[in-house]
Amino acid sequence: MKIEHLPDHIVYSPPVIEFVTVTAETCLFLEHAVDLSREEFVNKSVKILALLYLKTSLLEIPSRVYDDETERFVTEEDYNDIKGQVEAILGEQDSYLETFHPDMALSDTPIAAFVSENLADVYQELKDFAANYQLADTDVMNDALVTCLEAFGEHWGQKTLNALRALHNIKYSGQIYEDEADKNSHAGKLDRNNFVNFLREDD
Repeated sequence: MKIEHLPDHIVYSPPVIEFVTVTAETCLFLEHAVDLSREEFVNKSVKILALLYLKTSLLEIPSRVYDDETERFVTEEDYNDIKGQVEAILGEQDSYLETFHPDMALSDTPIAAFVSENLADVYQELKDFAANYQLADTDVMNDALVTCLEAFGEHWGQKTLNALRALHNIKYSGQIYEDEADKNSHAGKLDRNNFVNFLREDD
């Protein structure tokens, strides 16, 4: 079914369809993170998380149809699998100092947080939304969108930004390479082919 032929309902509106697309891409990316190097993972993460936050923040929360919460599909095993993949890729760079934790005002010492936990939390909300959306029941899809957007304001939007901040630091502080040999192999190699590839990536 083409987009112009979709029913006239908010769950089929162009902004929501764009959000669904980014959601699916994010879930697929995290589910196959184990196939990526640290450099590949970090480079793609900063792009997809920034896009995810933007597309989500543009949406208005619709009215809920049912009183009951939508079904949850992500299991503890699914959650731990995503967390474990990210943790294995980032290694010691998985942890960072948290500045928005509610206990910070009461603590005299820094509070550690983990990119892997943040992304697993984000994945859980997105995957539950996507699974409900795939049921193709307009009312269920509507309420799944409500649940996901409310949770975005409550916690996973902040966790997306926290993970993005930590990943930005890894990318631009020289910590992106997994070892010194890998770092040295990339240093000083901005030849014509690399420059052309860089331009293509930006396109």
